[in-house]
Amino acid sequence: MWALLVLIGAASVSAYLQDLSFDGQKVFRVIPQNDEQVEILNSLASIMQVDFWQPDSVTLVRPKMQVDFRVGAENSFEVEELLKESGVEYQVLIDNLQAALDNQFDSQARAAGHSYEKYNNWDTIAAWTADITAQNPDLISRSVIGETYEGRPMYLLKMGKSGSNKKAIFMDCGFHAREWISPAFCQWFVKEAVETYGKDTVMTTLLDKLDFYVLPVVNIDGYIYTWTNDRMWRKTRSKNANSICYGTDPNRNFNAGWCTTGASNNPCSATYCGSAPESEKETKALADFIREHLSTIKAYLTIHSYSQLLLFPYSYTYTLPSDYQELNSIASAASKELASLYNTKYTYGPGAKTIYPAAGGSDDWAYDQGVKYSFTFELRDTGRYGFLLPESQIKPTCEETVLAVKYIANYVLEHLY
Repeated sequence: MWALLVLIGAASVSAYLQDLSFDGQKVFRVIPQNDEQVEILNSLASIMQVDFWQPDSVTLVRPKMQVDFRVGAENSFEVEELLKESGVEYQVLIDNLQAALDNQFDSQARAAGHSYEKYNNWDTIAAWTADITAQNPDLISRSVIGETYEGRPMYLLKMGKSGSNKKAIFMDCGFHAREWISPAFCQWFVKEAVETYGKDTVMTTLLDKLDFYVLPVVNIDGYIYTWTNDRMWRKTRSKNANSICYGTDPNRNFNAGWCTTGASNNPCSATYCGSAPESEKETKALADFIREHLSTIKAYLTIHSYSQLLLFPYSYTYTLPSDYQELNSIASAASKELASLYNTKYTYGPGAKTIYPAAGGSDDWAYDQGVKYSFTFELRDTGRYGFLLPESQIKPTCEETVLAVKYIANYVLEHLY
């Protein structure tokens, strides 16, 4: 078996780096039954380029955990042989990644400009932030909270009727570049707010009494890179000192147990924590904004994909937060609300216990800053499409998620602190 492993590893890394057509690449799902099978996955990752989708890194793999990972076309046959030979049960979730990639764009709404039912590139989203603000001057204002590593403005939308002493909810999307359904949700939520204001009593009350800060894409440079170079890119695009590898995982870059667990200090890792907390311009801009508005921000919602989870602190420790009972009951009720539309099942709970430990996340950081209602959504699906959710699922995904967000926002409004 080991001879086979060495053989596979030899030519694969360089081939992978040159191969950005995803033709023949496969996504596997395995559930290792014991430590020995976990070790087989570790060995695999050590000799070839393996992109872990769930969990984010091979170091987080434990027995009985569902593990989704992607391998290059040149390795997929050998990987199957190895898994068979080792007695590791597996399924092929995506047989040809390029086909899945092409199939994402199945929306009937092929409008030339912006559409809420398709994936929009950054230029289109940036133009949309200006348009939606211009069209709704009494409900939306736009500001710039910082710029990205590559010098792009980070646009923030503030939604709500003007009023004094209003409390606020902060929501962001697009932390991880390849999670395209996430920015699609932030855009949808803004649309939903302006279209239903004055018609839907809950939304009208929310916008009358609260402000929403919406950051449509946190990791703009990375998001652009997924459109131009590598659809599977996850991190920021900053240059790392003394390394040929680019980028930091922005959701491991906050000062919350920074780089202690479920994060890597290797710049080439997908979960690289960065050279220091808030080393990334994007995370620093976000953190600075929240720090400056701590007296008003009462909830923090961050939108990711995939897995259908509603998580709350902590992820950097197994210790439960002091508000555990309350956060758990909100997550339970919000998940029920979400499922009421299409029966989409969400799992909820504190991050470390519910999925795996991961330090440096924005939700833990916000909670430790005193933002009590701090939640992470992992949107659809559970792996059939993974990061390549087809556009035809944007509308149902966003519709159901709006229900959960409205539930949380309404709860926050009724339990201001």
